[in-house]
Amino acid sequence: MRPVLDGLYRVSGGMAAFCLAAIAALVVIQVTGRLFGVLVPGADDLAGYALMASTFLALASTLRAGVHIRVTLLLRRASPVRRRAVELWCLGLGAAICAYLTWHVGDMAWDAWHFGERSTGNLSVPLWMPQSIMAVGVLILAIAFLDDFVRVVRGGSPSYPDDAAPLDASPSDVIADRER
Repeated sequence: MRPVLDGLYRVSGGMAAFCLAAIAALVVIQVTGRLFGVLVPGADDLAGYALMASTFLALASTLRAGVHIRVTLLLRRASPVRRRAVELWCLGLGAAICAYLTWHVGDMAWDAWHFGERSTGNLSVPLWMPQSIMAVGVLILAIAFLDDFVRVVRGGSPSYPDDAAPLDASPSDVIADRER
């Protein structure tokens, strides 16, 4: 199961990177078009959808890399037992919130498909498309939270780097703990 989940997180992050590259390409196309007096209609709409997609598809891979903002002041001062309890509470709450958000964004996408809602910009896009991508990104984040929750319940450490090392720990102690 581990290779499947890690592959899911990698693919999601890769798709987010592709969306960022698409934004850059759209900007270059717009700038080049303006130099030659050509307007590229709908490029700003597509860039907005790509930005939304890159944001939501990158959530799980950035969680796994430990680059989400975490407030670790309490974790630094906590005993190992309390620290584990706080990690479990945070991971469980994160998974629950993401599952709830996935349900409602998915429902919103379903309604948009059912009623044929379209965007109002220069480029008329069925709204279920970007909303579905949003739901998929949040679902993958919920899976990542649940994955780490199960790891901690089984006695392991979360997949993200431990940036809440005790204040009196030396950098070599922190690195040694990560390698274990």
